[in-house]
Amino acid sequence: MTDFFRRPPPGPGPSSPDAEQDLNRNITPLETPAAPANPVLAAPPRARPLAPSGQPIAATPSEVSARARPAQSAPLPSVIFDPMPRPRVPPPGAPPPFNEENLDVQTERRTAPPGPPPPSEGRPAASASDRRGPDAERRGASAPEGDRRGPSPSGADRRGGAAPPPPQGYVGPERRGFRRGEASDAPATNRFWPTQPRTLQEAGLNTTFVEELVLKAIFFAGEMRGMDVATRLQLPTALVDEVIEGLRRQKYIDIRGGGASGVGRSTMIYQLTTFVTDVLRQILDRNRYNGPAPVPFNEWVAAVKQQTVRGNRITRHRMQDKFGDLIIRDYIFDGIGPAMNSGRAIFFYGPPGNGKTAICQGMVNCYDGDIFVPHALLIDDFVVKMFDANIHRAVEDEPGMPSYDRRWVRCRRPLVVVGGELTLEMLDLVYTPEVKYYEAPFQMKATNGMLLIDDFGRQKVSPKDLLNRWIVPLESDVDMLTLHTGKKIQVPFDVFAAFSTNLDPSALVDDAFLRRVRYKLEVQRPDEEQFHEIFQVMCKKRGVPYDARAVDYLIDEHYRPAHRPFAACQPRDLLDQVIDMANYQGTTPRLDPALLDAAVRSYFVRFDKPEPSAPTSASAR
Repeated sequence: MTDFFRRPPPGPGPSSPDAEQDLNRNITPLETPAAPANPVLAAPPRARPLAPSGQPIAATPSEVSARARPAQSAPLPSVIFDPMPRPRVPPPGAPPPFNEENLDVQTERRTAPPGPPPPSEGRPAASASDRRGPDAERRGASAPEGDRRGPSPSGADRRGGAAPPPPQGYVGPERRGFRRGEASDAPATNRFWPTQPRTLQEAGLNTTFVEELVLKAIFFAGEMRGMDVATRLQLPTALVDEVIEGLRRQKYIDIRGGGASGVGRSTMIYQLTTFVTDVLRQILDRNRYNGPAPVPFNEWVAAVKQQTVRGNRITRHRMQDKFGDLIIRDYIFDGIGPAMNSGRAIFFYGPPGNGKTAICQGMVNCYDGDIFVPHALLIDDFVVKMFDANIHRAVEDEPGMPSYDRRWVRCRRPLVVVGGELTLEMLDLVYTPEVKYYEAPFQMKATNGMLLIDDFGRQKVSPKDLLNRWIVPLESDVDMLTLHTGKKIQVPFDVFAAFSTNLDPSALVDDAFLRRVRYKLEVQRPDEEQFHEIFQVMCKKRGVPYDARAVDYLIDEHYRPAHRPFAACQPRDLLDQVIDMANYQGTTPRLDPALLDAAVRSYFVRFDKPEPSAPTSASAR
């Protein structure tokens, strides 16, 4: 269908570029008000605003162009519109139109704290139509011509191009936070920072779910103030107040008391009413979770990618002061350093008592920075508890630090150690029928941190079955978990896994496992010089004077004659027994030969296998 344009006014006259541009512009009924029949009755011109200096602000180019156009004395022709509007073609170089399906709203909302905008050299200036933004398009013809076509009043083009300076006295546009679907001027960084939600939609929750959390919080507490409910849910007070007000309108809760007038609803004390009995019974039948509001599962997956343990840059110099009092050989540094940079698995083997577990505890300290761990996750309307105070070490907020979503806990990278108690059932989501919510497994709590399978081969489950359970996560960096409904979910396996054993590796692992665990390291026994160093460090730590001659006596009398091998844990254990015996005798703990002899008799005991007719005997050497 043919588009109709405004015709030029009758009469000869030169055509200016502004007039030609005006002829080529499509018109709408809103943009084309009826011309006044009598020019005398037209509205008087609007007075120009004054700047703080007292001088009038200069007119914009669009207003000058409008004044130069001749007055229209004849009525405008009628306009015919196409019922099928033509799609707006973006100018060359413009970004693609917003498509909600292709936008990862969870990753966009979780951005770093705002910082300075990036430099804009070498980028072309955008046209006035591109700078209008969605707000100008929504205003349509209700905004003046200069507002729709003129430059942005911020003094700088959004796309990096130059723009006219702002008028004198301009204080800048209102600063708004980053919303879903809007462009952000903050630089894109890999630092994950959960921003505080301003609506329940930004929090990824619906009103019904939050109402259930509020009712359960008040039910288990008996009565609560509004601010205490917000603290329990770790949501902004304004959001919780709106939910509480909705529950009051439904007569599910009522005010029992409160603070002084004008303080606000957050100080009011709320309690449940009798109208909520049946509803609350249904809520508790679904789940009895009472804690901080959960984080949607897809938001956690996006956060794991940004906080990954892979691809670190850990150097030898950075590792030297991260192992505390441990005496580490050079070959151990050279073995664990590349493995930590890769973030892949490592396999420790060697005799017991030589620091394999202590080395892993020092390795997690080599990772700088902190991560955010959610209190709980929401997976298919099921709640999964993630934060564990026994595993995750919370970090105190620094003064002046930007605010963040309190449903996340800022903590150090975790270290999860599991030993002989590990079973295959503990590696899946743990569902408790009494409370009807899940507890995350060990490897899920160790996300973005380190997982140590200590004493590998001594678990209740066979080593073969345990290795088969870890083959897929080690190969593809994903783990498959199963809900009690039978549905399987795929979770990220962003964990630096370490396996430690003091058994014969050839009897435990096969070639398929060794291929996926790329780094293997044998932790050897200390020599005599290191034995002295460990003794000296332990004496300083326990407050006992170090005596090298006493240690030489221990080696000459109890190690060389019996061909007893050294172990890194023996100086600590023998010194603790010396301190216990000295305290029992009422003397000052010291490295005395008599105390060392007594400690050896108690510590080094070998049980001989009894004969069929002889009782069990033990001998100390």
